Amino acid sequence: MHKLEKNWIIGAILMLSVFGFSLYLFFPGGVAKAKEISTYKKEYRVHFNHDMYFTNYKDGFKTPQEVTKACLECHPKSADNFMKTSHWTWTRSNNKISKKLADQEIGKKNLINNFCINITGNWPSCTKCHAGYGWSDSTFNFQNKENIDCLACHDWSGTYTKGASGIPDKSIDLLTVAKSVGYPKRDNCGMCHFSGGGGMAVKHGDLDDSLIYAPEEVDVHMGKHKLLCIDCHQTKDHLVPGTSFSVSVEEKTSVDCLNCHTEDVHTNERLNAHTKSVACQTCHIPRFAKRTPTKMTWDWSKAGDANRKEDPHEYLKIKGEFTYDMNVKPDYFWFNKTVDRYMLGDKIDNPDEYTPINLPRGNIQDKNAKIWPFKLHRATQPYDKKLKTFMPVVTAGEGGFWKEFNWLKAIQLGSELNKVDFSGDYGFAKSIMYWPLSHMVSPAKDSLGCNDCHGNSSRMNWKELGYEGDPASIGSRKIKAQE
Repeated sequence: MHKLEKNWIIGAILMLSVFGFSLYLFFPGGVAKAKEISTYKKEYRVHFNHDMYFTNYKDGFKTPQEVTKACLECHPKSADNFMKTSHWTWTRSNNKISKKLADQEIGKKNLINNFCINITGNWPSCTKCHAGYGWSDSTFNFQNKENIDCLACHDWSGTYTKGASGIPDKSIDLLTVAKSVGYPKRDNCGMCHFSGGGGMAVKHGDLDDSLIYAPEEVDVHMGKHKLLCIDCHQTKDHLVPGTSFSVSVEEKTSVDCLNCHTEDVHTNERLNAHTKSVACQTCHIPRFAKRTPTKMTWDWSKAGDANRKEDPHEYLKIKGEFTYDMNVKPDYFWFNKTVDRYMLGDKIDNPDEYTPINLPRGNIQDKNAKIWPFKLHRATQPYDKKLKTFMPVVTAGEGGFWKEFNWLKAIQLGSELNKVDFSGDYGFAKSIMYWPLSHMVSPAKDSLGCNDCHGNSSRMNWKELGYEGDPASIGSRKIKAQE
């Protein structure tokens, strides 16, 4: 063998040996991989056929309230239980997070956001997704059990749709729907949660109709393992656990990966050590909006231009200008499952900088915080230039912007209905919302690898996260004792 060739082979063997030994040191026990460890056993539910029960209603139902009344004959406690949940009240009690929020019931019902802005004054459009019938103004009777919409969550006919104020379309055969009812499936939950913000995949980024028949690469739980929403969001007395931090400031009802998986889920010690500082979602949701574009920006200041060509993913006269994106890489922040919350009347520091609506709490020193993946939604929305506060707006209905395209009038109406001050001088200010990701979990083979977060091609901004540099080089965080 030629001497040069022999030296080359020896050098290659040495390099491979060093590389292999480095892998062994960095990943004790060998190359990183995950093992199938789960304490969860899928529940196989028996479907009760309601068809025979409803044979007594040969003439059908004239109103949806009549359906609810029939349901309560066999399920008398269901209404009392359901009326205590946030699916009914659209509020949550948040008296632990700050003095400002003490004793306040806050939630979707009365908070501002940077999508459709606010509920109050826009009830008929927004309450299309309320699990009730007839919430069209502030006089809605939350004590009337017959206003509960059982069909929205339990329809199996595939024909049920809701219109303004949550009233079913008049073409719906309510008897056919009532006969079909069963436990909630993905499309029941998705009817509202996939279309929040006025369209498919607008808000969440990790919730859309691709999950109804999800392939494994879109969501391993729903695809490979055939789980339903209620397999993770296990419901008792109609209380569906889980928290949407767009309208909640703390996690009161928890759904956690550790509900099913063990803490030492990996075969590798180094990876298991990561779980103290890195949320499971961070590695296992490397991308969101995998099949359907999600809204990333919304500029209300551009609304009202009748001469501009309309496109639901770029511009609508009634809503303004948007950008959408698909297969998006998340942003990463420390998160201890609580958030600060912009409340109506809070001051804006600078209208040209992004004011957080729901800033996640946590930092490198917070022992309860982990690095978590987020979708960020940036918007430009109405504010009071003198008082420096974001303003609620009436968009739908009489006097609303969508009818008259008059911002001054729409803001004035919104301020009166929401009982907030308005100087009469309005402009548009920037805002940002943070949407933590927990759906669209990828198979283990598609999860993040070491080089995705460490090294020159890292997707992490380690200095912004509070590290001096890449922790693979400088070491992991050291949490100071908290007083």
